[in-house]
Amino acid sequence: MTSAPAAQSAENASSDSTDNSRAFAVSSMTGQGRATGDSALGTVTIELRAVNHRGFKCSLRSPESVSPLDARIEAELRRHLHRGAINVNVSLERAGGQTPVQINAAVLADYLRQCQQAIQESGISGNHITLSTASLVSLPGVLSGDHSRQNDNQLWNQIRAVVAAAATDLIEMRQREGGAMAETLIADCSTVRQHVDSIAVLAPQVADRYRSRLETKVNRLLAEFDAQVGPTDLLREVQLYADRADISEEITRLGSHLTLFEAVLRGKHEHAKAAGPTQPSQTQSPQPKGAANRDEPAGRRLDFITQEMFRETNTIGSKANHADISALVVEIKCAIERMRELVQNLE
Repeated sequence: MTSAPAAQSAENASSDSTDNSRAFAVSSMTGQGRATGDSALGTVTIELRAVNHRGFKCSLRSPESVSPLDARIEAELRRHLHRGAINVNVSLERAGGQTPVQINAAVLADYLRQCQQAIQESGISGNHITLSTASLVSLPGVLSGDHSRQNDNQLWNQIRAVVAAAATDLIEMRQREGGAMAETLIADCSTVRQHVDSIAVLAPQVADRYRSRLETKVNRLLAEFDAQVGPTDLLREVQLYADRADISEEITRLGSHLTLFEAVLRGKHEHAKAAGPTQPSQTQSPQPKGAANRDEPAGRRLDFITQEMFRETNTIGSKANHADISALVVEIKCAIERMRELVQNLE
């Protein structure tokens, strides 16, 4: 559990345990976060639970005293979290003697006086009329909340610190899970790259094997019909096939996709911002760890890259008429499919 006033110290204490995961710039979409802090209403506890979602979705449950701030709580979470279905539970523990609402005794007495006056003026015997306390307190103005509208901003500043601390806790857990997933993705990238290198070695053999098979068939037919074909015609046919079966561009692009994929995982792609640090405003909530420079969710970019990798792999398999290359293509597809499943869980 993280205390809002101690959010900074908790962040420093957890920095050593997250250094390894911060070698990567990706975070999981699943995780939990929790924080508590004091407010004018009592002790506020905020619990966050996140699961996968294509965009950002917030489901918030809060007590009636805090519900006027629900929109602000969701907006604050959007500042720190890009994707995921976030379940937010806000609970309030009041100090002794505090109640969620107060009875305005003057207004209640005035209602009671008006009721008694109406009974006297109507001439109806009071024995036949019963005044319900529950009905009286439900009249407008009898009950008032435990904080006025003008105190909303003060209350929000107190609760915002708790929201930021809970978001920090959630982000740190997401980063740890994201780091473990990134290590698996890097291992799959290495596997794919090894297979691509093997394909690059086998690719020149495609035309040579086709030429050997073509010469064997042509010579057999020529011997059977006692005909002749010039070597130029044979070479022209081999060259046409070699052009159709050339996979050098696909190999190059696939290697480029792998390099870009690893760069995005490590936060070193070309769209990373290099802007210097700015001084935080006193009216802004503290930034959770890892919230800066996260303008674009890496998960969506990685998902697109895996789609491109899969497309290039399919093209290699369809163009290269080679049994060994086909076997390597199957292995590459399996690895990319594993990568795609993991990428779906990244923010």
